[in-house]
Order: sequence, then structure tokens, then C-alpha cells
Amino acid sequence: MDFNVKKLASDAGVFFSRAMQFTEEKLGQAEKTELDAHFENLLARADCTKNWTEKILRQTEVLLQPNPSARVEEFLYEKLDRKVPSRVTNGELLAQYMTEAANDFGPGTPYGKTLIKVGETQRRLGAAERDFIHSASLNFLTPLRNFLEGDWRTISKERRILQNRRLDLDACKARLKKAKAAEAKAALWSDEVEKAEHELRLTQTEFDRQAEVTRLLLEGISSTHVNHLRCLHEFVESQTNYYAQCYQYMLDLQKQLGRFSGTFVGNTESTSPPAATSPPAVAAATLPAVPTIPVVPTIVGVPNTVAESVLNPNEVKPPASGTRKARVLYDYEAADSTELALLADEMITVYSLPGMDPDWLIGERGNQKGKVPVTYLELLS
Repeated sequence: MDFNVKKLASDAGVFFSRAMQFTEEKLGQAEKTELDAHFENLLARADCTKNWTEKILRQTEVLLQPNPSARVEEFLYEKLDRKVPSRVTNGELLAQYMTEAANDFGPGTPYGKTLIKVGETQRRLGAAERDFIHSASLNFLTPLRNFLEGDWRTISKERRILQNRRLDLDACKARLKKAKAAEAKAALWSDEVEKAEHELRLTQTEFDRQAEVTRLLLEGISSTHVNHLRCLHEFVESQTNYYAQCYQYMLDLQKQLGRFSGTFVGNTESTSPPAATSPPAVAAATLPAVPTIPVVPTIVGVPNTVAESVLNPNEVKPPASGTRKARVLYDYEAADSTELALLADEMITVYSLPGMDPDWLIGERGNQKGKVPVTYLELLS
């Protein structure tokens, strides 16, 4: 009982001494032991690493799960050390709705068939999204969390200890200074000076030991950067594979729709043929160019001679006026002899013909001629 009381009194005395020293430093009434420049740089680098890791972690969580309620639910499951329940992705939910709608409208109708095809692709997109989220969480988010909840907490703890050791050291320096000043007035204070010097040596040793421990932990931030760099590469690889899968799924869907889109001609529920779309930047960098399947059905209300001329652009003569220059935005591989292959950034001459699909133009480059998709071009005035 007496031992506990003495320990509490001692702890209270140490706390009071540190508080006094800290307050006097803030008021400019006490000297403060400064750390060397290299140590200060290590501290600043560690703080910078912690702050940016937190921001990158939070924003990546938003990227993978935009719903804040779902993020809170996942956070609670993790803190309770329970498995997060599987959640249907938006693509999978859309696929379910499209399939149910097709069954109501009639799976044999053009609209029903298309809903089924698009729904199946949305299901595949949703599954790809699920795999990407799992991979990114495991290979990228988890290492970032481990750093913040493990290494950083250890560093913060040792830094607090170092701060206390420094306050103790500076308090001992202040006591020694006062004892020496009193010694100059009365020789009876010599014992106080010796006691203060002894305490200073002890606190200096403890401070130096703690500074070395903290320094080693701070220098370990370099290893943290190397680990996070590797995780970042894995995140980029997962994201690249995800977007490449999505791009391929959409190309497959476009081809499927292109095969039977002619059945929509004259149908009151039909829409215009699918336009050629520009590929995503990530796919352009990782996938070979895949031709977009153009749709050239019989044009309703236009003489067959015009439709035939659209299908045979090499036999078409440019109009006397109405030609324009265009810059090619993306590489395009011709699907057949009626189309003109394109290279990004090249200049071509384009014009339209009566009855042509508005999503296509006739392009000329030297003595070469063929149809080109409008979405691949920047028309110049």
C-alpha cells in the first residue's frame, strides 16, 4: 500500500515537472534541447508519409466503394473481426433488372434479345469489378492500413517517450543551473549541485538511448516506401486488368449487337445503329486494336443506288463542295475493304454523302478512300 502511494506521488511529481518545463518552453522562459538536422528531417519525412498514406487510403476506399454507408458497414465488420458479407455490385444488379425486363417484354423480341445480351455483359462487368475490388483491397489497402495501425503507432509511441525524456533532460539542466547559482552564494548547496549533476547524467543517458531507438524506427520509413511502391505496382496491374476486361467485354457485346442489328430496320422500337466508340486510354495502351464492327443496313427511304454507293466508297466521287479536314484522334483498323484504316494524329479529308449513316463519313488520304467513324475524328473548320 505504501509502495503504491509512493509510486503515485513520484509519477505525479514527474508529470508536474514535465508540464512545468513544457509550459516554460512555450513561454520562452526555459531552454530546449534541439535535435540534430538529420533527426528533424526524419521526423518531417515520417509525418509526411503518415499524412499522405491516410489520404491515399481514404480516397482509394472511396474509389472502390463510393457508398459511404457501405464503407461504414465494412469498417465496423473489420473492427469486430467478422467477415464482410458479400454485396451485389451495381453491374450485377443492372444485369438482373435487364434479364427480368427481357422476360416481361418477350425474350424473342429484338428488344428482349438485346436486353439479355447487354444484361449478360453487365453481369460480367460486375463480376470483374468484384474481383478488382478484392484484389485492390488485399494488395494495396491492407498494407497501407497495416502501416498506419502498426508501424506508425509504434513510431508515435516512441516519439512520445522521446519527448518525455527530453523534457526530463531539460528540467534537470534547469535544476543544475539553479543549484550552481545558489552554490555561488552559499557553500551549503554543494550537495544539491552534485545531486543535480547525477540526475542530469542519468537523464542524458536515457534520452540518448531513446533517441537512438526512435531514429532507427524513423529510418525504417524508407523500407515502408519500398513496400508501398511494390503494392502500388500491384494496384496498377489489377486496375489495368480490370479495365482491359471491361473493354474486351464491351467489344464482344458490340460485335454481337452488330450481327443482328439489321433486324431493327423498319421496327418501330429500333434505335440507330451503334456508333463506333473510342477505346479507353488504358485499353489503347494494353490491348491490340480490335476493329469496331460497323452496321450498314439497308437505308429506309433512300434509293438502293445511294446505299450501294455507301457500301462502295472507292467508287464514290467527292462532292464539289462540303469537304473538310479532320485530325484522327485514335488508331482505327479497317474491318473490311469499304473502310479506311486510321493512324492517330494524321490529317485526312472527309465528306458525307446523302443517305449515309450520320455516325460515319467518307475519308480520303492520298489515293486511298473509305468509310471512317466520326467518333475517331476531330473535324477542323
